[in-house]
This record gives sequence, structure tokens and C-alpha cells, in this order.
Amino acid sequence: MHADNSILLYILELLAAAVIAIPIFHRLGLGSVLGYLFAGAALGPWGLKLINEVEDLRHLAEFGVVFLLFLIGLEMKAERLWVMRRLVFGLGIAQVLITALLLFCVAQLLDFPLKVSVIAAFGLALSSTAFGLQILSEKGNLTCVYGRASFAVLLLQDLAVVPLMAMVSLLSGGETLTSSAGVGFLEVTGGILLVILVGRFLLNPILDRVAASRNSEVFIAATILMVLGIGRAMELLHLSMALGAFLAGLMLAESHYRHQIEADIEPVRGTLLGLFFMTVGMSIDFGLLIREWHWVLLAVAGLLLIKASVLWLLSRLSGLDSRNSLRTALLLSQAGEFGFVLFGYAMIAGVLMPERVQFLTLVIALSMVSTPFIVKLGDWWLKLTALDEGETAIINTAVPTPDATEIHGKVIIAGFGRVGRRVAQLLDRAGVEYIALDNNHERVNQFRGEGFNVFFGDARKLKVLKSAGAAHATMLLFSLDNFSNLEHLVKDVRRHYPNIQIHARAHDIAHCEQLLNDGANQVVAETLEAGLRLGEMALINSGFDKDKAQAVVANFRLELYTALNDNVIYKSKPSN
Repeated sequence: MHADNSILLYILELLAAAVIAIPIFHRLGLGSVLGYLFAGAALGPWGLKLINEVEDLRHLAEFGVVFLLFLIGLEMKAERLWVMRRLVFGLGIAQVLITALLLFCVAQLLDFPLKVSVIAAFGLALSSTAFGLQILSEKGNLTCVYGRASFAVLLLQDLAVVPLMAMVSLLSGGETLTSSAGVGFLEVTGGILLVILVGRFLLNPILDRVAASRNSEVFIAATILMVLGIGRAMELLHLSMALGAFLAGLMLAESHYRHQIEADIEPVRGTLLGLFFMTVGMSIDFGLLIREWHWVLLAVAGLLLIKASVLWLLSRLSGLDSRNSLRTALLLSQAGEFGFVLFGYAMIAGVLMPERVQFLTLVIALSMVSTPFIVKLGDWWLKLTALDEGETAIINTAVPTPDATEIHGKVIIAGFGRVGRRVAQLLDRAGVEYIALDNNHERVNQFRGEGFNVFFGDARKLKVLKSAGAAHATMLLFSLDNFSNLEHLVKDVRRHYPNIQIHARAHDIAHCEQLLNDGANQVVAETLEAGLRLGEMALINSGFDKDKAQAVVANFRLELYTALNDNVIYKSKPSN
């Protein structure tokens, strides 16, 4: 009972610290990452000492990185990753090897033992996936040139987990070089093939059955089970859980469930990633920092300078312009969370002494803490030297540009019943890009088989619309069969996306008026249109000339909708 109370108390303390710190740091323009770091330091052993079990929390918080990589994989298709292969295996491998070589030389000049120098060099050569991708996500730069280059480097670093763990085992005398490398290669190959096979043949059929239950809670649970299950399987093969989660996301990138999955996982990812940043803040050993401040600061500064210099030079050689090279270099100049794992494993294997691990851990944590400041300093410098967003980037062909037809349609059709399907057919004939959403998996499967660009997702949820690309769409068309709460949804969409055109299918004239007041640009009443069409038929069959009958109906329709618009209180902002 006491342990349960302690866990509850920790949760309350973490939530309270986040709720207090994050808004303050956002108001100061410092971002959420620094807010989490500050909150963690305040709660940790060197702050208020409210939480001391930092290692236990870190194991839980690392799931935030796992879900982050899953979402990245979900947004990236295999062919797009293949296009990036030069950056992943060229820039990525070169960065790790050259940075590690320079750090190894520095360690040898300082008379560190050979084994310590090798492990410290490779551990510090890796960058933080959590910090890098979170900052890119907050700035909306994940799909820009330097964002893709940064992601390519981080992906390669995740692939380097297996050989680095094998290296530690080799240096501890546990295995021969041949057996370690051979087993590691077989594990990597087998693990990746296993995930590809499972993703290709099992994941979608499983999600079909879960979606058929029409229970959103079960769907969320199945998604989380899938991510953690595949991640754990990869971990058993000595791969990182984050890499396994990325591969799982990559396999589901083609799935029509991906927008719903992304919307469901995002809150979990955000919460756990925030916890990860807080544990980094807690892990800062201020006692060691005070005692060895000159050596610690020198090590952090040297690490940042070496990594940034190597990354800038390699980015330029890879075809990035000076602006994007500098941003890539500053974003990835810190050490990464894998260093905590690698150095801890080396300590257990007897290769690193505990005092060296504490020093290296402090260097990692402080380099992470410095990242948001360094990125802001880089942005300030680029603006000062006129290398801001207005400068045209020289984009190398190895860095793919976003494919709007795959990720974001110009028109989002919410609801793919008879009305939504007719709209999609018209858009197809006119060559207009669209993406459609529907929460009936049988309907989605059927019409995807017929070539429609429709995905599984509850279009009544704002987070699903966001995942489908509402921020980039020019028009949102509601053709839902169920009109309940449509007014609130229209109002929420208008508040979050003030420039998007909202067209909606309504039940009757009164419903049309309500939707227009809530922010819709155009509405169509299904009962009105059916009545007008039937009225036109009645006139023609009563002896009226066809053209005259159509003119009467057209005038009547115009009068009704004109009167409707005249009565609307809210006048929506026109789309740009």
C-alpha cells in the first residue's frame, strides 16, 4: 500500500511540475523541452528531492522515444526512405565514424585507457533522437531539408546500436570478434525481416478485426500492444526498441489505419516523451558538477564543438546549403540517450568504472540541456546574417521533398458514404488531390480496393483531421452520415484552422443556419435538395417545359440560400 501511494505521489508531482513549468517556458519563448528539463531538475535528487528513483523512471520514460520513432515511421513510406539512402548510409555512417575517431584521439591525448577511449568516443558520437525530433516537431521542420537530413543521421545511429553493444561485449572479453560480428549481423537481418513479414501479412488483418468491434479503446490498446510487442521482440534480438517501433511504423505507413493510429498514439507519445526529458533533468549530478565544473564544462564544450564541426562539414559535402548545414550541425551536436544505456552496460561488463560512468552521464545530460539554447542561438545568428527562411535552399536530390499526394490532399473528405464517394469521383475526374476518412473499416477496405484514396479514421475527432493534414489542406468537406455534434466539430476546426474552407452536408435549413453560424463557408441541406429535385420532376411531369421547370427550381434554390446566408451571424474568414 505504501509503494502504491509513492507511485501515485510521484505521478502527481510530475504532473504538477509539468503543468506549472511548461506554460511558463512557452510564454518565455523557450519551448517545452527546457520546461521539462527544469521541472525534472527541480524534483530530482539535487532539487527538492521529491523523486530519487531516477533510473526506474528513465526505463519507463524511454517508451516516449519508442512511440516517437513509431510515429516517424508511420509518416514515412519505404520508397521515401529508399530515396534517403545516401543520407542515411552516407552522411550517417560518416558522422558516427569521423566523430568517434576525433573523440578517441582527444581521449588518448588525455591518457585515458584504450578501452575507455573507444567506448566513450562511440557513445558520445551518437545524438539524441528524443531532443532532435521533438525540437523539429515543435518548429514544424521535420519534413524540410535539414529536418530530413537530421532524421537520416538519427536513423543510422539507431542502426548502430547492435554493433556498439557487440563492441562492448568484445572489449570485456566476453566474445571473439568473429562470433560477435557474425551473430550481430544475423540478428539484425533476421529481426528486420521478421518485422517486415509481420507487418506485411499480420498487422492489417489484426487491425481489421479490432476495428470491426467499433470500440475505440480496444483499437488504442491493440495499437499500443503492437508497438511495444514488436519493440520488445527487437530488444530480445539485441536491437533497440526504438528501431523496432520505427520499422513497425514503416510497415503501417501504407495502411489505411495510419491516420487513426497516429491520432491515438500522439497523446501517449507526448506524455512519455515529456517524462523522458524530466528524467534527464533529474539525472544531472550537481554535486559532481560543482566539484569538477571546469573538466565537465570543458568536456561538454569540446563535445559540442567537435560534433557540430563534423556535422557541418559533412552536411555541406552532402549537398546541403550553409543554412541547412548549420541547423543540422547545431541540432545534433549533443550526445544521445543511448549513451546512458551503453555506458551502463559497459560498467556492468567491467569495462568502465562507476566514477567514469557518472562523469560521462553528466556530460550527456548537460549536452542535451544545452541543445534548445544552441538551436535558438543558431536561429538568431541566421537571421542576423540574413540567412533566414527567405533564402532559397539548394536542395540535393538525395533529400526528397514532401509528397503532397501521399501525405496531404488538397481536399479532405470527412465521411465516405454515398455523398462523400460521389464527391471523390468528381474530384478524381477533375484531377484534384483529396484524402477521405471513414470509420467503417469494411467500407474503407471495399473502396480502397476500387482505387479511392480513403483511410480508416474517425473524422469527428480533430486530432484525426490534423493527422490527415488539415493544416495543409485548402478545403474540408463534411459528408458524415451522422450529424450529431457536427456543429461543435465545425466550430473547433474553424478555431484551429481559420483559413481552411469548410463545406458541410446538413440535415435541413435550420441545421444549415447553425453550421454557417459555427464557421462553415458553404452548406447543403440534404432534405432541401431532395425536395427541390422531386419538385422539378413534378413540374416536368405536370406539363411544364423542362428548361422552365429547371429555372423555377434554380430561382427557388437561390432565394432559399440567399435568405439563409443573410440570417447568418458568423461570417467566416475566406481562405487564402
